[in-house]
Amino acid sequence: MPADFEVQEVDDLATLESGLDALESSGEQEKRFTLKRVVLKSSPVFIAIAVVLGIWQLLFALKVKPDYVIPSPQMVWNSFTAQWKLGMVWPAVQNSITRGFIGFALSIAIATPLGILVSQVKFARLALRPVLTGLQQLPSVAWVPAAIIWFGLSPSTIYCVVILGAAPSIANGLVAGIDQIPPLYLRAAKVLGLSGFSSIRQVVLPAAFPNYLAGLEQGWAFAWRSLMAAELIAVSPELGAGLGQLLEVGRTLGDMSLIVMSIFLILITGICVERLFFAPIRRRVFRARGLLVE
Repeated sequence: MPADFEVQEVDDLATLESGLDALESSGEQEKRFTLKRVVLKSSPVFIAIAVVLGIWQLLFALKVKPDYVIPSPQMVWNSFTAQWKLGMVWPAVQNSITRGFIGFALSIAIATPLGILVSQVKFARLALRPVLTGLQQLPSVAWVPAAIIWFGLSPSTIYCVVILGAAPSIANGLVAGIDQIPPLYLRAAKVLGLSGFSSIRQVVLPAAFPNYLAGLEQGWAFAWRSLMAAELIAVSPELGAGLGQLLEVGRTLGDMSLIVMSIFLILITGICVERLFFAPIRRRVFRARGLLVE
């Protein structure tokens, strides 16, 4: 009997060890798989960047244009380091991101109830939907002169342009999402006794959220472009430095390296916001609805 017990104990211990080894092995395989997936997803981006830099350097080496027209990548990098040492880069990025998020938040606060109103009230749809579509097509830079006259060279000018550029896209995205809700959902809400605000909060908005999220992403793109247009034109010491103002300084000085550097900062900042803020939300929403394809 003790011998049988010892044999069973040895077998259990061996089973436990093999299980732990399997877990450790699967964990290592998962890490390797994740690393491989990251490399596979990232490699096309780095290849594209390398190709662009190579073509850029080739154009500079061939002297297609003078270096004050087409600066080399090294010249642009030197401009970046010089502006960084002067303390110009980070305050400009910080100011632009702050303005962009404040204007975007105000756009959401205005466009969301407006989109619900247009989707639920027939008169509002007939009256406002064409206006929203027209405003979405209007270049936001067209609002800058009017906003300067209305508010002067103040932060209100910038926020006005951002809101007028972003809000129509957000509202139209929400309206499109609500229009695509299956009628079965709305009938089920009525059967459950939901109506008015409770129906909108518990059924309409959750069902329309994927399209609403797409509208938010498009709204951010319009907000960012509107912000750059406003910062380019509405230049004042009271407003402080932004990426648009940094770009305008480069144009005023005729410094192409500073201009290209500012363009890259605008591009990289926009990409970072999309990848760090919108992409995780989009993945979570799509995964919850079974729409995400890894």
